[in-house]
Amino acid sequence: MLRDESCSTEPSGSTVFKDERKQAYLNPEGADRPLISPVPAATLDRARRYRLERLRLKMREWDCGALLLYDPVNIRYAFDSSNMSIWTMHNPSRYALILADGPAILFEFEGAEHVNDGLPGIDEVRPAKSWIFFTAGNLMEPRMKAWADEITALATGDGGNRRIAVDRLEPAGAFELRERGLTLLDGQELAERARSIKSAEEIELMRWTIRVCEAGMARMYEISEPGRTEREIWAELHFENARSGGEWLETKLLTAGPRTNPWYQECSDYVVKRGEMISFDTDMIGPYGYCADLSRSWTAGHVAMNAKQKALYAAARAQIEHNLSVIRPGMTFGEFNELSWQIPEKYQPIATPSPCTEPAWRMSGRECCCIRISIPISPASSRKAWC
Repeated sequence: MLRDESCSTEPSGSTVFKDERKQAYLNPEGADRPLISPVPAATLDRARRYRLERLRLKMREWDCGALLLYDPVNIRYAFDSSNMSIWTMHNPSRYALILADGPAILFEFEGAEHVNDGLPGIDEVRPAKSWIFFTAGNLMEPRMKAWADEITALATGDGGNRRIAVDRLEPAGAFELRERGLTLLDGQELAERARSIKSAEEIELMRWTIRVCEAGMARMYEISEPGRTEREIWAELHFENARSGGEWLETKLLTAGPRTNPWYQECSDYVVKRGEMISFDTDMIGPYGYCADLSRSWTAGHVAMNAKQKALYAAARAQIEHNLSVIRPGMTFGEFNELSWQIPEKYQPIATPSPCTEPAWRMSGRECCCIRISIPISPASSRKAWC
């Protein structure tokens, strides 16, 4: 059933859902209103403080006096500060410096300092010294040297710890810091390890992001009719995320019919046919900057699956249920791999290799059923699984 004006005002949701439990996925306020987060401000502030302390905890473990962040995802984690995130991913023009035993400083894009008002983790906001060619032109070198002088002075203070972790930096900037006697550590690994343990407040924020994602998927399901293009269906997720306070979609992984395999094809102008499998991966950066990475498949026109599709679905579901039954808190990846579901031989030549921490899917010749399946990595891995 395609969306029309008459159904947009009905709070009960779409009639395409045969299972009443799926109504929970829909935006209860109706198609004409965004979702509004019910998470209290106090919960968000506790999550912010917890995340900053997690970074400082890792800095102390690494004997690291300072942490320099350019990646907007890491800056969001540290401060909950978001400003032109996509643009600064390829134009590093704002950054943060966190001292293990000192202030946390945000260097903001000039003229945008006000966007950080009220964020509890930021002790000081300074104008950023952007020295990339796009912003500095022929002034790159003097700006870069002034930047390096400031970072070094702040990081070392009275001549103490000269070990600084950096998540991402142009080679010339790294050279200038080393020239000033700093030892550079991998700040991306430090940040990832800090993020690996979530607080109760973070989990509450993540659940809301998933709620928004489910509402977006429900919109996608409603318009998954013959005659729609892959891009039309994918755009519904983008729309729901944007209007409900989300950020961006990392990929455009939605395909139908013969385009579902091989995987890693972006959505296109391919016109979906009745009964074809539609498969997608959301990769949605939603409200509060958290990712809802959900995979789903269904048939165009909401018709019953054919025999081949049912077989694929059964195999994918068997893997999910088996792995859920064996995974335990504290087990290593190697231990999990030993116990995990093994892909049947007939599917192995066309499966997508991926470590068990980022499961893969795709298991057919012409079409695929997009329920996540884990492909074991080397049993030699002994890292703890974060459960």
